[in-house]
Amino acid sequence: MLVLTPLTFVPLVKPGDSLEQLVLDCLDHNQITLQDGDILVVAQKIVSKAEGRLVNLAQVQASPAAVELAQKAEKDPRLMELLLQESNQVLRVRPGSVIVEHRLGFVCANAGIDHSNVAGEDSSGNEWVLLLGEDPDASARRLRDFLQQAFCQQVGVGIIDSHGRAWRLGTVGVMIGLAGIPGLIDLRGISDLFGYHLRITQLGAADELAAAASLVMGQADEGTPLVHVRGFPYTLREGSLQELLRPKDQDLFR
Repeated sequence: MLVLTPLTFVPLVKPGDSLEQLVLDCLDHNQITLQDGDILVVAQKIVSKAEGRLVNLAQVQASPAAVELAQKAEKDPRLMELLLQESNQVLRVRPGSVIVEHRLGFVCANAGIDHSNVAGEDSSGNEWVLLLGEDPDASARRLRDFLQQAFCQQVGVGIIDSHGRAWRLGTVGVMIGLAGIPGLIDLRGISDLFGYHLRITQLGAADELAAAASLVMGQADEGTPLVHVRGFPYTLREGSLQELLRPKDQDLFR
């Protein structure tokens, strides 16, 4: 049985905080001892905060390219400067929205730059934004290695963010960094109920887990950025974000 448990009493994270110690303390507070096959799902926001990815817009100088993009998107030029720095390519622009290929390889809105629940040292709210982590896979591996050493068990760690989708409205949780979790489960060659051998199906297991954890976390003021998972129905193995990214030559929406 798959059980997802949100960890309570997670403190507000500040730049320089030890994410590993924070997670260990939260597991202890919630009386959870990690077992073999357990997974911890982490909201990217607390990872980025701990890694110091906060930026004060007052200290950002917009380039001519950012000013031009801001005019098309009807957005703050300073925000567009950060977006350009965080992106490989701008794919679509319309008032209120900019779709990019993020430097990590996935397609998302506004380069994943976040205004919500973000405040810097002066707590001036609106002037501060949060960038995605430099390398979420590496962040997940560090936390996974720490937890495996602490509990002497094989565990997985996933870092998730909320993304939109090409075909449907609404955001869902997706995996942007993973360690010890399979990104895809290849079902090709497996028989269905009627004996038909599947030829194409590859299951996005990591993103399915991310979506489930996102439901438990919430998207507003819930303050539950850590979810413990037990009963994941697939064998843990090494995985990475690249496993989940569609190659450009197969992307019909470019």
